[in-house]
Amino acid sequence: MKRQDIHLTLETIRVVHAERRVQIKRRLDEFSAIWKSGSNDLLWEEMVYCFFTGGCSAKMGLKAVAASRHLLQNGSREELTQSLLGVHRYPNARSGYVVASREILREQCDFDIRKALAANNDFHGRRDWLVKEIKGLGYKEASHFLRNIGFRGYAILDKHVLRCMAELRLIEDPKPPSTRLRYLNTEALLKQFAISYDLDFDELDLVLWSIKTGEILK
Repeated sequence: MKRQDIHLTLETIRVVHAERRVQIKRRLDEFSAIWKSGSNDLLWEEMVYCFFTGGCSAKMGLKAVAASRHLLQNGSREELTQSLLGVHRYPNARSGYVVASREILREQCDFDIRKALAANNDFHGRRDWLVKEIKGLGYKEASHFLRNIGFRGYAILDKHVLRCMAELRLIEDPKPPSTRLRYLNTEALLKQFAISYDLDFDELDLVLWSIKTGEILK
């Protein structure tokens, strides 16, 4: 089913889910494998990817990571900015996120991202810590990062998913939630929708995103 042919209904969601379920499950398994066996360098790269996708597209994020990968550990802000010129919409701001957050992680957990996350068993607390401490991660980006490294149950409330929720009349306005409470309330509405119709929540997030984009990326 092509993106332009889709009129969003529950039945449409079920049809698209059935069509793409194998691919979606494979992608979720890839995320889980990162937490099980990925290095801290890879976890850091996934975090940076979420810096780069915030306010931009997933494809731009992927291209930006590829262009700056060799600088993510030790590159200066100036070097990172140069690597992102012509690749990312906000090269200077995003390079600032990388450098600032890199230093915070070194100070707080000796850059052992896995250990820091594993030590926090609270579902909300884990994400709250990221939002509070890491420059460049709001609730959407922190949820995106956690999902992409294998944690389940976090909604990535980007413009595509929010538009789907508005079309389904779960929310009145697809405007991004501006506070923690609004984010949690909107996330809860999507979870209740998934429960009500016996849909896997993490699969649903990717189904809705793919309905609007025609792709299953990350």
